[in-house]
Amino acid sequence: MPYNGFMRTVYHEALEGTRLDVVRLGALVADAIRVAAEALERRNAAAGARVVAGDDVVDDLRRKIESHCIELIWRQQPVAGELREIAAMLNIVTDLERIGDYAVELAKNAIKLADMPLRPQRVEIDRIVGVVHGMLLDAMRAYSERDDELASSVIASDREVDQLYKRSITVLQEEMQADSEVVPAATRYLFILTSLERAGDRAGNVAWHTKDMLGLG
Repeated sequence: MPYNGFMRTVYHEALEGTRLDVVRLGALVADAIRVAAEALERRNAAAGARVVAGDDVVDDLRRKIESHCIELIWRQQPVAGELREIAAMLNIVTDLERIGDYAVELAKNAIKLADMPLRPQRVEIDRIVGVVHGMLLDAMRAYSERDDELASSVIASDREVDQLYKRSITVLQEEMQADSEVVPAATRYLFILTSLERAGDRAGNVAWHTKDMLGLG
């Protein structure tokens, strides 16, 4: 094989390896959201602590991917499609790292809520978590499978998150006004809802970056 052809093969292998690391980061972050939500539901402070401790792994992998992306740019002059993919990876890992941070915030609040016997009863946390978690899984599948339609579906799902968020805020206000004893826990739920709403926004960003990568953004 000519030297240039060999180098292009090595380059494409490195590009594929970095892409797989992005998928792996998405899986880690999605699992962090899931475990943090379970910690909240089951009053499991130990599970919440595992999510907090695992954030270092997320941060380290994000830095590794960014370093590889920079190396891919200077190692060889990427063609337009390769450059779009590298740019997408840099943007996606930033959003995934932020979703990981929101999972940590969710876990920290789950830990603080573990010993609070009185909680708001009507807030649809499970439903919001389900939508956000599903958005993230679908966004990463759209990225890995280069599926424009699925990416568009993820973007559209963000409206549901926004609607659930606004409705839950209203419900929390009503419950706090009706019973002052629920205020400490309800305040934590406000933080949880904000983290989930922002995580949904970031999952939508991942889908947008996928569309940009495909030249369809």
